[in-house]
Amino acid sequence: MNRKKIILLLLAALFVCLFFWFGLGRYLTLDFLKQNRDYLVTLYHDHRLLTVVIFMVIYITQTAFALPGAAILTLAAGAVFGVLMGTVYANIGATIGASVSFLVARYLFRDTIQGKFGPQLGKINQELDHAGFNYLLFLRLVPLFPFFLINLAAGLTKIPLRTFFFGTMLGIIPGGFVYCNAGASLASINSVGEIVSFRVLGSFALLGLFALAPVLYGLIRSMKKPSA
Repeated sequence: MNRKKIILLLLAALFVCLFFWFGLGRYLTLDFLKQNRDYLVTLYHDHRLLTVVIFMVIYITQTAFALPGAAILTLAAGAVFGVLMGTVYANIGATIGASVSFLVARYLFRDTIQGKFGPQLGKINQELDHAGFNYLLFLRLVPLFPFFLINLAAGLTKIPLRTFFFGTMLGIIPGGFVYCNAGASLASINSVGEIVSFRVLGSFALLGLFALAPVLYGLIRSMKKPSA
């Protein structure tokens, strides 16, 4: 790893350490959001563009550095901007932040990973070239793995940035809408965990399987060809 990559990695680590050192996570809690909702709504009404820009910068930063608070920020989007526009702003912030994380991981580590494990990853890269969008859409719709791990893991593969960007943007719409809708009724929420029910998770799983259907169909066809 060259000097530029080491410096970038150290700066990212320093930023994350400062976040926890100053206890900034206390501003990304459900209690803080409830206590300050009226102020945030007033701020938005008085300074619409500035409020949106600040929110987007915070969301992009949180996602890019894998900091805690994504669910609270999405709730805040629904509480302050409304369900529709809150979903839009949260989606854009999360997608851009995820893309930044993806690009940083690719810049720092992909060449090393591909150089050491290229032959072993050949089949994976080939499959991602063929159906990377479907796989990514499935992973975004079905919350099997942490959001930031998908960003980092995708950056280590050869999946194109445009595929990652649009797969992420489309895949997080349902979840974002659910949280923004809950944020619009913030007073009735006692914990973040009660927002997503098993029925909602089941719906996400069905959407994920639908996104993966073309890949599964192709696999079934390829398995039948030798017997034919």
